[in-house]
Amino acid sequence: MTGRDDWPAGYGRRVLAAVDSTNAEAARIAPDLRGPEWILALEQTAARGRRGRPWINPAGNFAATLVIRPAESPDRVALRSFVAALAVREALVAATGRAEAFTLKWPNDVLLNGGKLAGILLESAGAGRGLSHFAIGIGVNLRETPAEAALEPGALRPVSLLAETGVSLTPEAFLDALAPAYARLEAQFVTYGFDPIRRTWLRHAAKLGEVIMARTTRDTHEGTYETVDAAGNLVLLTSQGRREIAAAEVFF
Repeated sequence: MTGRDDWPAGYGRRVLAAVDSTNAEAARIAPDLRGPEWILALEQTAARGRRGRPWINPAGNFAATLVIRPAESPDRVALRSFVAALAVREALVAATGRAEAFTLKWPNDVLLNGGKLAGILLESAGAGRGLSHFAIGIGVNLRETPAEAALEPGALRPVSLLAETGVSLTPEAFLDALAPAYARLEAQFVTYGFDPIRRTWLRHAAKLGEVIMARTTRDTHEGTYETVDAAGNLVLLTSQGRREIAAAEVFF
């Protein structure tokens, strides 16, 4: 039972009391899946964020993974991070009625009143069109925020939905709002390609047109945030010219 009538057809739903990591669980169950599956954990004991960093997940917050078995090339599959970010934002706006409060930070964060509310972690196995599975891990601070000591230097201040808006949602209720939003945007992506998703994402992009800093594993670039291109790259206008950046940490 999902708790609502509009759970998307064809999507599985499993809720776990505790697990090491929803992305790890996704890898374990992927070989036996016949369709996309949402995995929600009420507790994670070994959650992880980008680049293997520990992910702090206090009780009452949202931690879930959508696992799929895609047939497309890895670069196209990875564009689903934008689909997921839009779905998270749509579910949050529906819950709060505060469309102007939620913005999107490249490559995969959702902000509330300028603070980090949600993050998305992509993981896959295989190569080329032989990807065995693709996992979209989503964490949302519904009730609590991680301790300041757990944050990396320069990170945006963390915020919670409850503290910023007064809206109290259970993880299960948020999943029941998120899954239909994702399914609708996924269908749009499959049918019409990335461009409609990209244009909608840019309408909600944080700091678009302003000077930001992007730090890759090798270099740091500062420039005006011009756009996100058709490949999902961050485009900066720097003193050395126009740069397309495929992966970086963004600071502002």
